[in-house]
Amino acid sequence: MVHPLHTKPPEQFIADFFTTFTDAVVHGSEDASDLMSRYYTRDVVQVADGVRLDWGRLLAHLRPVRKNLREFRFEVHEAFACGDRIAARFTIHAQMRKGGPVSTRVHMFAEFTPEGLLRRAEQLTRSLTPAEPGAGE
Repeated sequence: MVHPLHTKPPEQFIADFFTTFTDAVVHGSEDASDLMSRYYTRDVVQVADGVRLDWGRLLAHLRPVRKNLREFRFEVHEAFACGDRIAARFTIHAQMRKGGPVSTRVHMFAEFTPEGLLRRAEQLTRSLTPAEPGAGE
């Protein structure tokens, strides 16, 4: 369940938001659209590395995640909140169905509703190699 941003420290809010959402995607049986509506606004826009994802594109992304992601962990390095906006730097550690572990560093600027739904996000990402700090932790 999503909680308003002001109820937790920003690092905890981001960790909980993405962990509970991803856990529900991977392990839940809830309809993907119903699940997304508990975490994202219908007018959501997420731009990741220049690629614009709206509700439909984010929804389509859930199917391969549900099928291929086996294990995951979000390591939040820092996060700052101001009102309904948050800036965060975190690493996603994942184990896919095929292949070895994958770690991705994310720098995110996001806007949430008063209820804690993600409305807009700009993300810059880069893949980490196992030798990089934070990649294999």
